[in-house]
Amino acid sequence: MLRRNGPHGSPDAHERLERENERLRHELAERERQLKDAERQVTDAKKRIADLERQLALRQQNSTTTSKPPSSDGLAGRQRLRGRRKKSRRRRGGQPGHRGHLRPLVPLERVQTVVDLVPDACRHCQHGLHPRHTVGDPRRHQVTELPPIEAHVTEYRCYHRACPACGRTTLAALPDDVVGQFGPQLTGLIAYLTVVCRLPRVVVRQLLEGALQIPISVGSTQKAWEEASAAVAEPYAELQQALPQQAVLNADETGHRTNGDKRWLWTLVAQTFVFYTIATSRGSDVLQRLLGNAFAGILGSDRLPSYLTYAAAQRQLCWAHLKRNLLSALDLARTATARRFCREALVLERRLFRLWHRYRGDPEARGAPLTRAELIAAVLPLEKKLFALAERHVNATDGNVRNLARALFTNHRHFFTFVHEEKVPPTNNSAERALRPAVVWRKLYFGTRSQEGEIAVARLLTITRTCQLQQLSVLVYLTAAICTHRRRQRVASLLPKA
Repeated sequence: MLRRNGPHGSPDAHERLERENERLRHELAERERQLKDAERQVTDAKKRIADLERQLALRQQNSTTTSKPPSSDGLAGRQRLRGRRKKSRRRRGGQPGHRGHLRPLVPLERVQTVVDLVPDACRHCQHGLHPRHTVGDPRRHQVTELPPIEAHVTEYRCYHRACPACGRTTLAALPDDVVGQFGPQLTGLIAYLTVVCRLPRVVVRQLLEGALQIPISVGSTQKAWEEASAAVAEPYAELQQALPQQAVLNADETGHRTNGDKRWLWTLVAQTFVFYTIATSRGSDVLQRLLGNAFAGILGSDRLPSYLTYAAAQRQLCWAHLKRNLLSALDLARTATARRFCREALVLERRLFRLWHRYRGDPEARGAPLTRAELIAAVLPLEKKLFALAERHVNATDGNVRNLARALFTNHRHFFTFVHEEKVPPTNNSAERALRPAVVWRKLYFGTRSQEGEIAVARLLTITRTCQLQQLSVLVYLTAAICTHRRRQRVASLLPKA
Protein backbone atom coordinates (compact mmCIF):
# COMPACT_ATOMS: atom_id res chain seq x y z
CA MET A 1 0.00 0.00 0.00
CA LEU A 2 1.39 3.35 -0.98
CA ARG A 3 1.98 6.15 1.73
CA ARG A 4 0.99 9.61 0.72
CA ASN A 5 2.62 12.72 2.21
CA GLY A 6 0.16 15.18 3.68
CA PRO A 7 0.28 18.91 3.01
CA HIS A 8 2.84 19.31 5.80
CA GLY A 9 4.64 16.11 5.35
CA SER A 10 7.08 17.17 2.64
CA PRO A 11 10.61 18.20 3.57
CA ASP A 12 10.10 21.66 2.07
CA ALA A 13 7.03 22.25 4.19
CA HIS A 14 8.91 21.16 7.30
CA GLU A 15 11.74 23.58 6.59
CA ARG A 16 9.26 26.37 6.03
CA LEU A 17 7.68 25.62 9.41
CA GLU A 18 11.09 25.62 11.08
CA ARG A 19 11.94 28.97 9.50
CA GLU A 20 8.56 30.40 10.56
CA ASN A 21 9.06 29.19 14.12
CA GLU A 22 12.54 30.65 14.19
CA ARG A 23 11.21 33.99 12.93
CA LEU A 24 8.49 33.99 15.56
CA ARG A 25 11.01 33.16 18.27
CA HIS A 26 13.19 36.09 17.17
CA GLU A 27 10.18 38.41 17.17
CA LEU A 28 9.18 37.19 20.62
CA ALA A 29 12.70 37.67 21.93
CA GLU A 30 12.82 41.16 20.40
CA ARG A 31 9.50 42.08 21.94
CA GLU A 32 10.62 40.69 25.31
CA ARG A 33 13.75 42.82 25.04
CA GLN A 34 11.68 45.87 24.12
CA LEU A 35 9.36 45.15 27.04
CA LYS A 36 12.31 44.90 29.44
CA ASP A 37 13.68 48.16 28.06
CA ALA A 38 10.30 49.80 28.54
CA GLU A 39 10.04 48.45 32.08
CA ARG A 40 13.56 49.73 32.81
CA GLN A 41 12.64 53.14 31.41
CA VAL A 42 9.49 53.21 33.53
CA THR A 43 11.51 52.25 36.59
CA ASP A 44 14.09 54.94 35.84
CA ALA A 45 11.32 57.48 35.24
CA LYS A 46 9.66 56.57 38.53
CA LYS A 47 12.99 56.94 40.28
CA ARG A 48 13.58 60.34 38.67
CA ILE A 49 10.06 61.43 39.61
CA ALA A 50 10.64 60.29 43.19
CA ASP A 51 13.96 62.16 43.29
CA LEU A 52 12.33 65.30 41.91
CA GLU A 53 9.47 65.01 44.38
CA ARG A 54 11.99 64.62 47.20
CA GLN A 55 13.96 67.64 45.97
CA LEU A 56 10.76 69.65 45.77
CA ALA A 57 9.75 68.57 49.27
CA LEU A 58 13.20 69.49 50.59
CA ARG A 59 12.96 72.83 48.80
CA GLN A 60 9.64 73.55 50.44
CA GLN A 61 10.84 72.79 53.97
CA ASN A 62 11.22 75.62 56.47
CA SER A 63 12.58 76.19 59.96
CA THR A 64 9.96 73.90 61.54
CA THR A 65 11.30 70.80 59.77
CA THR A 66 15.02 71.60 59.49
CA SER A 67 17.79 73.24 61.49
CA LYS A 68 17.49 76.41 59.42
CA PRO A 69 16.81 79.62 61.36
CA PRO A 70 13.37 81.26 60.97
CA SER A 71 15.02 84.14 59.09
CA SER A 72 15.72 81.71 56.22
CA ASP A 73 12.00 81.07 55.59
CA GLY A 74 11.98 83.01 52.36
CA LEU A 75 9.84 82.87 49.23
CA ALA A 76 11.50 79.71 47.94
CA GLY A 77 10.06 77.41 50.60
CA ARG A 78 6.67 76.83 52.10
CA GLN A 79 5.79 79.71 54.37
CA ARG A 80 5.79 78.92 58.04
CA LEU A 81 2.40 79.37 59.70
CA ARG A 82 2.55 82.33 62.04
CA GLY A 83 -0.04 83.89 64.25
CA ARG A 84 -3.71 82.99 64.12
CA ARG A 85 -5.05 80.78 61.37
CA LYS A 86 -8.45 82.49 61.60
CA LYS A 87 -8.85 86.23 61.60
CA SER A 88 -9.76 87.54 65.01
CA ARG A 89 -12.84 89.73 65.45
CA ARG A 90 -11.19 91.78 68.17
CA ARG A 91 -9.94 95.28 67.50
CA ARG A 92 -6.26 96.05 67.51
CA GLY A 93 -4.60 97.26 70.67
CA GLY A 94 -5.42 96.67 74.31
CA GLN A 95 -8.65 94.85 75.05
CA PRO A 96 -11.20 95.85 77.72
CA GLY A 97 -9.94 94.83 81.15
CA HIS A 98 -6.29 94.76 80.11
CA ARG A 99 -4.20 96.33 82.87
CA GLY A 100 -1.51 97.54 80.52
CA HIS A 101 2.24 97.82 81.03
CA LEU A 102 3.64 101.25 81.82
CA ARG A 103 7.24 102.38 81.86
CA PRO A 104 8.46 101.95 85.46
CA LEU A 105 9.83 104.94 87.35
CA VAL A 106 13.56 104.94 88.00
CA PRO A 107 14.68 105.03 91.67
CA LEU A 108 15.01 108.44 93.30
CA GLU A 109 18.77 108.04 93.67
CA ARG A 110 19.05 108.03 89.87
CA VAL A 111 17.06 111.26 89.48
CA GLN A 112 19.36 114.25 88.85
CA THR A 113 16.77 117.04 88.88
CA VAL A 114 13.45 117.35 90.70
CA VAL A 115 10.96 120.06 89.67
CA ASP A 116 8.02 120.64 92.06
CA LEU A 117 4.88 121.84 90.32
CA VAL A 118 2.32 123.25 92.81
CA PRO A 119 -1.08 124.69 91.72
CA ASP A 120 -1.79 128.17 93.16
CA ALA A 121 -5.42 128.41 92.01
CA CYS A 122 -8.31 125.98 91.53
CA ARG A 123 -8.69 124.91 87.92
CA HIS A 124 -12.48 124.82 88.25
CA CYS A 125 -13.45 127.94 90.26
CA GLN A 126 -10.14 129.87 90.29
CA HIS A 127 -10.12 129.95 94.13
CA GLY A 128 -6.68 130.49 95.62
CA LEU A 129 -4.87 127.43 96.99
CA HIS A 130 -2.46 127.25 99.97
CA PRO A 131 0.15 124.60 100.89
CA ARG A 132 -2.22 123.47 103.70
CA HIS A 133 -4.64 122.36 100.97
CA THR A 134 -2.20 119.68 99.72
CA VAL A 135 -3.85 116.26 99.46
CA GLY A 136 -1.92 112.97 99.25
CA ASP A 137 1.39 112.36 97.47
CA PRO A 138 2.34 114.13 94.24
CA ARG A 139 1.95 112.37 90.92
CA ARG A 140 5.42 111.54 89.67
CA HIS A 141 6.22 112.00 86.00
CA GLN A 142 9.77 111.39 84.79
CA VAL A 143 11.36 112.57 81.56
CA THR A 144 14.58 110.88 80.43
CA GLU A 145 16.93 112.92 78.31
CA LEU A 146 20.48 112.63 77.09
CA PRO A 147 22.99 115.11 78.46
CA PRO A 148 24.82 117.28 75.94
CA ILE A 149 26.97 114.78 74.04
CA GLU A 150 30.51 116.04 73.94
CA ALA A 151 33.77 114.18 74.14
CA HIS A 152 35.92 114.87 77.20
CA VAL A 153 39.46 115.58 76.02
CA THR A 154 42.39 115.56 78.43
CA GLU A 155 45.69 117.02 77.25
CA TYR A 156 48.89 115.82 78.90
CA ARG A 157 51.78 118.24 78.54
CA CYS A 158 55.05 116.46 79.05
CA TYR A 159 57.77 119.02 79.82
CA HIS A 160 61.51 118.68 79.27
CA ARG A 161 63.93 119.61 82.00
CA ALA A 162 67.70 119.78 81.74
CA CYS A 163 69.80 118.31 84.53
CA PRO A 164 72.33 120.85 85.91
CA ALA A 165 74.62 118.01 87.00
CA CYS A 166 74.97 115.95 83.81
CA GLY A 167 73.39 118.30 81.31
CA ARG A 168 71.01 115.68 79.94
CA THR A 169 67.32 116.36 79.27
CA THR A 170 64.50 114.41 80.99
CA LEU A 171 61.01 114.16 79.48
CA ALA A 172 58.08 113.72 81.88
CA ALA A 173 56.48 110.29 81.43
CA LEU A 174 52.79 109.69 80.87
CA PRO A 175 50.83 107.95 83.65
CA ASP A 176 50.81 104.15 83.42
CA ASP A 177 47.10 103.98 82.59
CA VAL A 178 47.38 106.43 79.68
CA VAL A 179 47.74 104.24 76.60
CA GLY A 180 47.17 105.47 73.08
CA GLN A 181 44.85 108.35 72.27
CA PHE A 182 41.57 106.97 73.58
CA GLY A 183 40.49 106.44 77.17
CA PRO A 184 39.18 103.16 78.63
CA GLN A 185 35.51 104.14 78.33
CA LEU A 186 35.78 105.11 74.66
CA THR A 187 37.80 101.96 73.93
CA GLY A 188 35.18 99.86 75.71
CA LEU A 189 32.39 101.62 73.81
CA ILE A 190 34.03 100.81 70.47
CA ALA A 191 34.26 97.13 71.46
CA TYR A 192 30.65 97.22 72.71
CA LEU A 193 29.33 98.72 69.49
CA THR A 194 31.28 96.19 67.45
CA VAL A 195 30.44 93.01 69.39
CA VAL A 196 27.10 93.59 71.11
CA CYS A 197 25.51 96.01 68.64
CA ARG A 198 27.29 94.27 65.72
CA LEU A 199 28.03 97.53 63.93
CA PRO A 200 30.64 97.44 61.16
CA ARG A 201 33.74 99.46 61.91
CA VAL A 202 32.87 102.01 59.24
CA VAL A 203 29.50 102.60 60.92
CA VAL A 204 31.22 102.87 64.32
CA ARG A 205 33.51 105.55 62.89
CA GLN A 206 30.53 107.44 61.46
CA LEU A 207 28.67 107.24 64.76
CA LEU A 208 31.62 108.54 66.78
CA GLU A 209 32.32 111.34 64.33
CA GLY A 210 28.67 112.34 63.92
CA ALA A 211 27.36 112.01 67.49
CA LEU A 212 30.47 112.70 69.58
CA GLN A 213 32.58 114.74 67.16
CA ILE A 214 35.47 112.33 67.68
CA PRO A 215 37.53 111.95 64.50
CA ILE A 216 38.71 108.35 64.29
CA SER A 217 39.98 105.99 61.62
CA VAL A 218 38.91 102.44 60.90
CA GLY A 219 42.38 101.29 61.96
CA SER A 220 41.91 102.94 65.36
CA THR A 221 38.65 101.04 65.89
CA GLN A 222 40.57 97.85 65.11
CA LYS A 223 43.22 98.73 67.70
CA ALA A 224 40.50 99.38 70.28
CA TRP A 225 39.01 95.97 69.47
CA GLU A 226 42.42 94.30 69.91
CA GLU A 227 43.05 96.07 73.23
CA ALA A 228 39.64 94.99 74.54
CA SER A 229 40.49 91.42 73.55
CA ALA A 230 43.82 91.57 75.40
CA ALA A 231 42.09 93.04 78.46
CA VAL A 232 39.67 90.12 78.83
CA ALA A 233 42.22 87.39 78.10
CA GLU A 234 42.54 86.40 81.77
CA PRO A 235 38.80 86.04 82.58
CA TYR A 236 38.38 84.17 79.29
CA ALA A 237 41.08 81.68 80.31
CA GLU A 238 39.41 81.24 83.71
CA LEU A 239 36.11 80.35 82.08
CA GLN A 240 37.86 77.84 79.82
CA GLN A 241 39.54 76.18 82.81
CA ALA A 242 36.18 75.97 84.58
CA LEU A 243 34.47 74.07 81.75
CA PRO A 244 35.42 70.51 82.87
CA GLN A 245 34.03 71.17 86.38
CA GLN A 246 30.53 72.11 85.19
CA ALA A 247 27.63 69.83 86.07
CA VAL A 248 25.73 70.47 82.82
CA LEU A 249 26.99 71.81 79.48
CA ASN A 250 25.16 72.36 76.20
CA ALA A 251 27.33 72.44 73.08
CA ASP A 252 26.84 73.40 69.45
CA GLU A 253 28.93 74.58 66.51
CA THR A 254 28.58 76.45 63.24
CA GLY A 255 30.74 77.26 60.24
CA HIS A 256 33.23 80.11 60.17
CA ARG A 257 35.75 81.52 57.71
CA THR A 258 39.24 82.92 58.16
CA ASN A 259 40.63 84.37 54.96
CA GLY A 260 38.34 81.98 53.09
CA ASP A 261 39.59 78.92 54.97
CA LYS A 262 37.02 76.73 56.71
CA ARG A 263 36.77 77.03 60.48
CA TRP A 264 34.23 76.04 63.13
CA LEU A 265 32.84 78.32 65.82
CA TRP A 266 32.01 76.28 68.94
CA THR A 267 29.93 77.35 71.92
CA LEU A 268 29.49 75.66 75.29
CA VAL A 269 26.77 76.99 77.58
CA ALA A 270 27.00 76.47 81.34
CA GLN A 271 24.55 77.63 83.96
CA THR A 272 26.40 80.89 84.68
CA PHE A 273 28.53 81.56 81.59
CA VAL A 274 28.83 81.05 77.83
CA PHE A 275 32.12 80.05 76.21
CA TYR A 276 33.17 80.38 72.55
CA THR A 277 36.17 79.11 70.63
CA ILE A 278 37.12 78.88 66.94
CA ALA A 279 38.76 75.65 65.78
CA THR A 280 39.89 74.08 62.53
CA SER A 281 37.99 70.89 63.31
CA ARG A 282 34.39 69.85 63.89
CA GLY A 283 35.44 66.60 65.53
CA SER A 284 35.50 65.35 69.09
CA ASP A 285 39.15 66.44 69.43
CA VAL A 286 37.86 69.97 70.16
CA LEU A 287 35.80 68.62 73.07
CA GLN A 288 38.82 66.69 74.33
CA ARG A 289 40.92 69.86 74.25
CA LEU A 290 38.31 71.86 76.19
CA LEU A 291 36.83 69.23 78.52
CA GLY A 292 39.54 66.61 78.78
CA ASN A 293 39.47 63.00 77.62
CA ALA A 294 36.15 62.44 79.41
CA PHE A 295 33.52 64.83 80.74
CA ALA A 296 32.23 64.02 84.22
CA GLY A 297 29.00 66.01 83.85
CA ILE A 298 25.98 65.91 81.55
CA LEU A 299 26.59 66.99 77.95
CA GLY A 300 23.59 68.29 75.98
CA SER A 301 23.86 68.34 72.19
CA ASP A 302 22.38 67.24 68.91
CA ARG A 303 23.18 63.85 67.37
CA LEU A 304 26.36 64.89 65.54
CA PRO A 305 28.87 61.98 65.73
CA SER A 306 31.44 64.33 67.30
CA TYR A 307 29.31 64.43 70.47
CA LEU A 308 28.19 60.80 70.39
CA THR A 309 31.76 59.50 70.12
CA TYR A 310 33.07 61.74 72.89
CA ALA A 311 33.24 60.14 76.34
CA ALA A 312 30.71 61.81 78.64
CA ALA A 313 29.34 60.45 81.90
CA GLN A 314 25.82 61.33 80.79
CA ARG A 315 24.31 63.08 77.81
CA GLN A 316 21.03 64.68 76.81
CA LEU A 317 20.11 64.57 73.13
CA CYS A 318 18.03 67.41 71.77
CA TRP A 319 14.29 66.81 71.41
CA ALA A 320 13.88 69.89 69.20
CA HIS A 321 16.21 68.35 66.60
CA LEU A 322 14.34 65.04 66.83
CA LYS A 323 10.98 66.74 66.35
CA ARG A 324 12.22 68.64 63.30
CA ASN A 325 13.63 65.41 61.86
CA LEU A 326 10.30 63.64 62.39
CA LEU A 327 8.38 66.45 60.70
CA SER A 328 10.84 66.40 57.81
CA ALA A 329 10.55 62.62 57.46
CA LEU A 330 6.75 62.95 57.51
CA ASP A 331 6.89 65.49 54.67
CA LEU A 332 9.15 63.22 52.63
CA ALA A 333 7.42 59.91 53.44
CA ARG A 334 5.96 58.01 50.48
CA THR A 335 4.59 54.94 52.28
CA ALA A 336 1.85 54.51 54.85
CA THR A 337 4.27 52.70 57.19
CA ALA A 338 6.71 55.61 57.18
CA ARG A 339 3.95 58.14 57.81
CA ARG A 340 2.53 56.05 60.64
CA PHE A 341 5.93 55.85 62.35
CA CYS A 342 6.38 59.63 62.21
CA ARG A 343 2.87 60.35 63.45
CA GLU A 344 3.13 57.90 66.36
CA ALA A 345 6.50 59.31 67.40
CA LEU A 346 5.17 62.89 67.24
CA VAL A 347 2.14 61.92 69.37
CA LEU A 348 4.45 60.45 72.03
CA GLU A 349 6.61 63.61 71.86
CA ARG A 350 3.58 65.84 72.47
CA ARG A 351 2.42 63.73 75.40
CA LEU A 352 5.92 63.81 76.89
CA PHE A 353 6.16 67.58 76.75
CA ARG A 354 2.68 68.08 78.15
CA LEU A 355 3.93 66.23 81.22
CA TRP A 356 7.13 68.30 81.21
CA HIS A 357 5.17 71.56 81.12
CA ARG A 358 3.02 70.38 84.01
CA TYR A 359 6.18 69.60 85.99
CA ARG A 360 7.57 73.08 85.29
CA GLY A 361 4.27 74.63 86.37
CA ASP A 362 3.59 76.45 83.11
CA PRO A 363 0.35 78.44 83.47
CA GLU A 364 -0.97 77.19 80.12
CA ALA A 365 -0.34 73.52 80.91
CA ARG A 366 -3.47 71.41 81.38
CA GLY A 367 -3.57 69.38 84.57
CA ALA A 368 -2.21 69.70 88.07
CA PRO A 369 1.53 70.35 88.57
CA LEU A 370 3.72 67.26 88.90
CA THR A 371 6.53 66.44 91.26
CA ARG A 372 9.76 64.91 90.00
CA ALA A 373 8.68 61.43 91.16
CA GLU A 374 5.28 61.81 89.46
CA LEU A 375 6.98 62.99 86.27
CA ILE A 376 9.28 59.94 86.20
CA ALA A 377 6.36 57.58 86.78
CA ALA A 378 4.24 59.20 84.07
CA VAL A 379 7.05 59.29 81.50
CA LEU A 380 8.11 55.65 81.91
CA PRO A 381 5.24 54.18 79.79
CA LEU A 382 5.94 56.73 77.05
CA GLU A 383 9.61 55.82 77.13
CA LYS A 384 8.78 52.11 76.66
CA LYS A 385 6.38 52.85 73.80
CA LEU A 386 8.95 54.99 72.01
CA PHE A 387 11.59 52.28 72.38
CA ALA A 388 9.20 49.62 71.05
CA LEU A 389 8.24 51.88 68.13
CA ALA A 390 11.90 52.39 67.22
CA GLU A 391 12.63 48.67 67.52
CA ARG A 392 9.87 47.83 65.01
CA HIS A 393 11.28 50.19 62.38
CA VAL A 394 15.06 49.74 62.64
CA ASN A 395 15.01 47.97 59.26
CA ALA A 396 12.41 50.17 57.55
CA THR A 397 12.65 50.61 53.80
CA ASP A 398 12.32 54.41 54.10
CA GLY A 399 15.83 55.78 54.71
CA ASN A 400 14.77 58.69 56.91
CA VAL A 401 12.56 56.48 59.06
CA ARG A 402 15.28 53.85 59.34
CA ASN A 403 17.87 56.43 60.45
CA LEU A 404 15.54 57.96 63.04
CA ALA A 405 14.45 54.58 64.37
CA ARG A 406 18.06 53.44 64.76
CA ALA A 407 18.99 56.71 66.47
CA LEU A 408 16.13 56.26 68.94
CA PHE A 409 16.91 52.59 69.45
CA THR A 410 20.66 53.08 69.96
CA ASN A 411 20.58 56.29 72.04
CA HIS A 412 17.23 55.74 73.71
CA ARG A 413 18.27 56.46 77.30
CA HIS A 414 20.05 59.68 76.31
CA PHE A 415 16.76 61.28 75.29
CA PHE A 416 15.29 61.00 78.81
CA THR A 417 18.11 62.27 81.03
CA PHE A 418 16.20 65.53 81.65
CA VAL A 419 13.38 63.54 83.27
CA HIS A 420 15.66 62.20 86.01
CA GLU A 421 18.23 64.99 86.48
CA GLU A 422 17.74 68.53 87.77
CA LYS A 423 18.73 71.57 85.68
CA VAL A 424 19.00 69.54 82.47
CA PRO A 425 16.96 71.03 79.59
CA PRO A 426 15.35 68.60 77.13
CA THR A 427 16.56 70.61 74.14
CA ASN A 428 19.79 72.18 72.97
CA ASN A 429 18.13 75.56 72.46
CA SER A 430 20.43 77.41 74.87
CA ALA A 431 23.47 76.57 72.72
CA GLU A 432 21.61 77.38 69.50
CA ARG A 433 20.51 80.74 70.88
CA ALA A 434 24.09 81.44 71.94
CA LEU A 435 25.23 80.87 68.35
CA ARG A 436 22.74 83.31 66.82
CA PRO A 437 24.65 86.55 67.71
CA ALA A 438 27.85 84.97 66.42
CA VAL A 439 26.15 83.95 63.16
CA VAL A 440 24.76 87.46 62.62
CA TRP A 441 28.18 88.94 63.39
CA ARG A 442 29.79 86.52 60.91
CA LYS A 443 27.38 87.54 58.14
CA LEU A 444 28.17 91.21 58.70
CA TYR A 445 31.96 90.83 58.93
CA PHE A 446 32.46 87.87 56.56
CA GLY A 447 34.57 86.02 59.12
CA THR A 448 38.07 86.85 60.32
CA ARG A 449 41.44 87.40 58.70
CA SER A 450 43.97 85.93 61.12
CA GLN A 451 44.42 83.67 64.10
CA GLU A 452 44.61 86.76 66.32
CA GLY A 453 41.23 87.79 64.94
CA GLU A 454 39.79 84.36 65.78
CA ILE A 455 41.03 84.67 69.36
CA ALA A 456 39.61 88.19 69.69
CA VAL A 457 36.19 87.10 68.38
CA ALA A 458 36.06 84.14 70.78
CA ARG A 459 37.14 86.23 73.78
CA LEU A 460 34.79 89.15 73.23
CA LEU A 461 31.81 86.95 72.38
CA THR A 462 32.44 84.96 75.55
CA ILE A 463 32.71 87.99 77.80
CA THR A 464 29.76 89.92 76.37
CA ARG A 465 27.37 86.95 76.33
CA THR A 466 28.42 85.94 79.85
CA CYS A 467 27.79 89.46 81.13
CA GLN A 468 24.35 89.41 79.56
CA LEU A 469 23.61 86.01 81.10
CA GLN A 470 24.67 87.28 84.53
CA GLN A 471 22.73 90.55 83.99
CA LEU A 472 25.89 92.66 84.20
CA SER A 473 26.44 95.82 82.20
CA VAL A 474 28.66 94.81 79.29
CA LEU A 475 29.94 98.33 78.74
CA VAL A 476 30.77 98.85 82.41
CA TYR A 477 32.65 95.54 82.58
CA LEU A 478 34.62 96.18 79.38
CA THR A 479 35.56 99.67 80.56
CA ALA A 480 36.71 98.40 83.95
CA ALA A 481 38.64 95.53 82.33
CA ILE A 482 40.49 97.87 79.96
CA CYS A 483 41.27 100.32 82.76
CA THR A 484 42.55 97.53 85.01
CA HIS A 485 44.54 95.98 82.18
CA ARG A 486 46.29 99.27 81.49
CA ARG A 487 47.30 99.47 85.12
CA ARG A 488 48.65 95.91 84.87
CA GLN A 489 46.27 94.71 87.56
CA ARG A 490 44.07 91.62 87.79
CA VAL A 491 40.84 91.87 85.81
CA ALA A 492 37.65 90.91 87.68
CA SER A 493 36.61 87.29 87.22
CA LEU A 494 33.23 86.27 85.79
CA LEU A 495 33.15 82.98 87.67
CA PRO A 496 30.57 82.85 90.49
CA LYS A 497 32.08 83.22 93.92
CA ALA A 498 31.91 80.11 96.08
